[in-house]
Amino acid sequence: MAKRSSIKASEEELKAYFADLAAQNLWPLWTLNQSKEPKSKAVPYIWHWRDLRPLAMRAAELVGTKEAERRVLVLSNPGTQWGAANTLFANIQVVLPGEVVRSHRHTNGALRFIIEGKIGYTVVDGQRYPMVPGDLVITPSWCWHDHANESDVPILWLDSLDAPLVRLLEVGFREDYPDEIQPPGEGNDNSQARYSSGGLRPAWEPAPSTPHTPMCRYPLEQAKAALDRLAAAEAGSPYDGIILEYTNPITGGPVMPTIGCYIQLLRPGEHTECHRHTSCVCYHVVEGSGYTMIDGQRLDWEEKDVFSVPAWAFHEHVNSSDRPAIVFSVTDIPVKRALGYYREQSSPSGRQ
Repeated sequence: MAKRSSIKASEEELKAYFADLAAQNLWPLWTLNQSKEPKSKAVPYIWHWRDLRPLAMRAAELVGTKEAERRVLVLSNPGTQWGAANTLFANIQVVLPGEVVRSHRHTNGALRFIIEGKIGYTVVDGQRYPMVPGDLVITPSWCWHDHANESDVPILWLDSLDAPLVRLLEVGFREDYPDEIQPPGEGNDNSQARYSSGGLRPAWEPAPSTPHTPMCRYPLEQAKAALDRLAAAEAGSPYDGIILEYTNPITGGPVMPTIGCYIQLLRPGEHTECHRHTSCVCYHVVEGSGYTMIDGQRLDWEEKDVFSVPAWAFHEHVNSSDRPAIVFSVTDIPVKRALGYYREQSSPSGRQ
């Protein structure tokens, strides 16, 4: 019967052997510390709006949209030095009154969650979508898109992209539109009428075959109404309160194949149970205040703050105020579910 062998070379022999391997660009797998569970390089981190907004507005004084093309501040997680999480960007973009941001397209899937302003618009493949505070606007992979601010006040929003994942997969392409912007009259947003009718869609049209949602704008007023209805009738998730996923109205799946979007309501005084999952999450506080415990670290948040929860980190949320808290989030759940890598676990020791 075969059995495991035991060969004990001297330290000097191994050192010489490893040097020979390195000379041929090789290394011994058995020297790698085999962890029994994932440990993210990203760390729990919060970016406060009181710090972000002045810096974004300072950028608007120093750089124009012609020089910068996208006047964006990238939220850099101290553990990754790239994005807010291992697979996701979370950025702040500002567009001043009267400015346009030229049209381009790229492999990256992207979204905008509008934080502040009156009204702007994004044109996605010829369709014009309003951008008002609280709106979620989707810019799917390889779709032409440009932005403009037609109001008299700055507009600021949260950008999220799957850029770190695209970079890792080495599939990143980018292309500029032939003109600075797409023709403004090329199309108008009729997706709300077509696809937001409670699961009904026009039968005379074939179902869209693209992997992303055909409804690129999700207004906050609809999301809040749904949250309020459910909060009056349901207990919700023990880990996230009343939480809803923005979905593709045709498939019922995520809005994009690489990014999932959610919005949740935490009741006044609510303290969720503790859990962890293999997806990373970037949160943006729409309304309210509270804190989140992440692997024993407390992050206090308030309106418009952004914070990051690494993959496989135990976390729980607390609404410490006397009014509901509404929090928007983006995750890489769609990728990990599609690959069969998604896993979730309750904390065996209860709350932190």
